[in-house]
Amino acid sequence: MLSMFVYHPHPVGGGRLFWLVIGLLTLAVMAFPGRHFFVNAWKNFKHHQANMDTLVAMGTGTAWLYSMVVVAFAPWLPEVAHGIYFEASAMVIGLILLGNAMELKARGRTSDALKRLLDLQSRTARVIRDGEEQEIEIDAVRSGDHIRVRPGERLPVDGEVLEGASHIDESMLTGEPVPVKKSAGDEVSAGTVNGKGGLVYQATRVGADTRLGQITEQVANAQNSRPPIGELADRVSSIFVPSVMIIAVLTALVWFNFGAEPRVIHMLVTATTVLIIACPCALGLATPISTMIGVGKAAEHGVLVRNGDALQTASKLTTLVVDKTGTLTEGKPSVTEAHTLQGDEETALGYVMALERGSEHPLAAALTAHGEDVNAKAAEIHNFDSVTGGGVKAETSDGKALLLGNARLLENAGIDLADGKDTARELEDKARTLVYLAVDGQLTALFGISDPLRDDTKAAIKRLQSDGLKVVMLTGDNQHTAAAIAREVGIDDYRAGLLPEDKHSEIERLQKEGEIVGMVGDGINDAPALARANVGFAIGQGTDVAIESAGMTLMRGSLHGVADAIEISQATLRNIKQNLVGAFGYNVLCIPIAAGVFYPLTGMLLSPMIAGAAMSLSSITVVSNANRLRLWKSQRQHTARHLDTATTQEQSA
Repeated sequence: MLSMFVYHPHPVGGGRLFWLVIGLLTLAVMAFPGRHFFVNAWKNFKHHQANMDTLVAMGTGTAWLYSMVVVAFAPWLPEVAHGIYFEASAMVIGLILLGNAMELKARGRTSDALKRLLDLQSRTARVIRDGEEQEIEIDAVRSGDHIRVRPGERLPVDGEVLEGASHIDESMLTGEPVPVKKSAGDEVSAGTVNGKGGLVYQATRVGADTRLGQITEQVANAQNSRPPIGELADRVSSIFVPSVMIIAVLTALVWFNFGAEPRVIHMLVTATTVLIIACPCALGLATPISTMIGVGKAAEHGVLVRNGDALQTASKLTTLVVDKTGTLTEGKPSVTEAHTLQGDEETALGYVMALERGSEHPLAAALTAHGEDVNAKAAEIHNFDSVTGGGVKAETSDGKALLLGNARLLENAGIDLADGKDTARELEDKARTLVYLAVDGQLTALFGISDPLRDDTKAAIKRLQSDGLKVVMLTGDNQHTAAAIAREVGIDDYRAGLLPEDKHSEIERLQKEGEIVGMVGDGINDAPALARANVGFAIGQGTDVAIESAGMTLMRGSLHGVADAIEISQATLRNIKQNLVGAFGYNVLCIPIAAGVFYPLTGMLLSPMIAGAAMSLSSITVVSNANRLRLWKSQRQHTARHLDTATTQEQSA
């Protein structure tokens, strides 16, 4: 900058020493802070490739080399060739590094989501060992330790409550603002905050294995991945950089042969300026910064993005397939009706409890809980077998054949369901899920199970449909129950009585029809469909298999999380496209100016130093545009804000 205002001695006589020192100082700038530009350019050259580092190295290297030739041979060069451009080389590298520094700062801010997650991790835990209570470092906690948590404290690790009862604030993990009641037998998670009660719980997962640790790792991995659109920048650069080098050579030839005097100076200035201003550094920033901010924003809204591919594809979804149990409904069913057709109820429930013992399926839990409520005792059984998508079967100790499951399972076994037909129709009209029990080939009992809809399911479905998505329900439940649920939530298209492989086939069929399909599910039986879908959304409280099969995980059970994920995806992709168009368009527009197309009109050429500043400005513009994503709010947040404003105005009136 000083060179713009300080007197420059002529590069002849005593002035040569001055310029030699300046040249060596500039070389130091190029050799140390700017070293990586030249190292990378040389590596690419050896592999017959060129990238943005190639342009920077050629532009600054050419300017410095020409200036050193002038210093060394000024007495023998014509007066018009005495232009020196050391400041251009130093300033270009300085400005690019300034842009890089701003990029790093922006990247640091994009990790705010990770920092907030890490801040949820406690540093110590109050552990009870050998009857004594002691406070230890979190890293020293082991699985199986008993941990005491006082009111208002943050839970250090995952575990299961042994003593006490309290309400736990899980909003930092799930986004749900209402504290959840926890008592003996309930699971609790690291990072959540205890309410007014005291708890003692047993550690089940510690360190990186906790739910919080897995979330943190998943967010970090997703932020370091990039969507396929990021490859566009690489493809553009692979063509753009060699093209610019050719344009620079043509520019030099045109000026040397047809340009105004001093031709050599003009040739050097224009060729160097073209190389510098065309450096597509901003292209390299366009995708990663937006992706990092988008993934972080999704995490803030309770959506964990596993990879950049899922983030991009979610913006293009045309159809959303949803499971019923645990997705549209609470996933906490209970037995509302029990009809015993043969024998006594207690014996029938004893068979049911024996068959469902150990199963984690929500329907099994409901049946077991109902048996416990009437103090039924589980029978002794053997030869137990599970029938995928149907139910279970076994034999009692006295040789009776037991069959428990849906109507299809019993019909396939040749069991007549006529005795329960009227009762079944009545329960189906109430949207009950039916479970049949058969003993020795005779229909013995029929159970109606109700799984209430989530409070916000209707609103979420309506929001998804207003966003242009076709919503399809796929369920293993019976036709009547599926129809009742679909009618209640406003879904027109549904399929009932499906096996896991049927759900997979349905998604495959939709994809063949040209639909881009998202799938929401929470159970093991949903895993094949989640993996087959273009984007799988796993409910965070679901099974590990379902979560591993999905591209995104919803920490809240609400379908609003899917809508949030899609809207964030669309905003992120829109931002990336803006960055790419802005960065590439800027280069295309500026190259002709740098080549001197306006020289005949203005008599002026763009200085290489100004080109370096302008080129860095494009990177700053991209970073600034990407940071606009931080201001993103979901459609639901906008609606809530407008409602709050309207309410305030009404109250004021």
